[in-house]
Amino acid sequence: MSDPVVGPVPVGQILGAEIEERGWTQADFAAVLGRPTQFVSEIITGKKEITRESAAQIGAALGTTPEYWLNLQDAYLLDEQAKDAATQGELDKVRRRARLSKLAPISTLIKRGIIQGRTVEEQEAELKELFELNDIDDEPGFVLAARRSNKSEELSAAQMTWVACVRREARARPAAATLSKKRLADLAAQLPQFLAAPEKFRDLPDLLAAAGIRLVYVEALPGAKIDGCAFVLDGQPVIGLSGRGKRMDKILFTLLHELAHLVLGHVSPQEIIVEEVEQHAHGSAREKAANDLAGSWILPQPLPFTRERINQAWITRVAEERGIAPIVVIGQLQNLKRLDWRSTLAKNAPTVTDVLADW
Repeated sequence: MSDPVVGPVPVGQILGAEIEERGWTQADFAAVLGRPTQFVSEIITGKKEITRESAAQIGAALGTTPEYWLNLQDAYLLDEQAKDAATQGELDKVRRRARLSKLAPISTLIKRGIIQGRTVEEQEAELKELFELNDIDDEPGFVLAARRSNKSEELSAAQMTWVACVRREARARPAAATLSKKRLADLAAQLPQFLAAPEKFRDLPDLLAAAGIRLVYVEALPGAKIDGCAFVLDGQPVIGLSGRGKRMDKILFTLLHELAHLVLGHVSPQEIIVEEVEQHAHGSAREKAANDLAGSWILPQPLPFTRERINQAWITRVAEERGIAPIVVIGQLQNLKRLDWRSTLAKNAPTVTDVLADW
């Protein structure tokens, strides 16, 4: 073997030197390999790449490993690739697209029209604006303030994106009145009776704005598993709803739960509360307090106990006595495990997501 070659050199050039050192012609070497002379000529002139099969044959003929020739070839080709401006430009776009996809579910945002740019440069600029970043490689600052009901879980990219969308929508809303916790608590206690029909949800943003809250609806992102959030933005509290669950009683409870956090003083400028309905019962003492307060607003007096079979007539009567929607009674019975979650009584339950979309 000749002295090792320093720096990336075409593998064909190295092979030609090895053949020449042995005093072989290309035809001689081709005969050793059992290949046509043209095959050897095309490798030496760089017209053909060495494959795994030919690397094994060349290694057997010259007393080297197949990896030796494949590594020499890869080193040279990668070096050439690194010098090619057009190729590096494309690779940079790949890296940037990978960063965008790590930061957010970009395809979903494009599908929903949240991101409208067609080029990677345009999409990057829009995500920087959405996440309030100076540099796309930075981590969104608000994520440090976000806290799940289960503190051991960090926000996923989809959850982080949903919160970012709520923040942007909230910034676009007119400033709300100064927050009054007493006024807010009084309003929250009235909401179960006021929101006895889906269409009533349409007036919620104005009602809460008058009590000092900016209320925002952003449709849940696939896989996000977030029902609501609460935080302070520019000195004013914000509540975000995702509409996940769709049923009127589930959306009502999520709203009241977030309002309870505000009334109880759990929300501060240094923290973002991000929650899933099914985790409320398994969260911290603070979550339980918000859960209990929300439940007291829905049902100031416990549901009556009955030995009778719970049926639609009983539910309708109890709902009318309390001035709330029958589905709210059904939801509370399910939460209390007095009614199975698969109960047919919940069939065709009213939903409010179409109304929330009008906000």
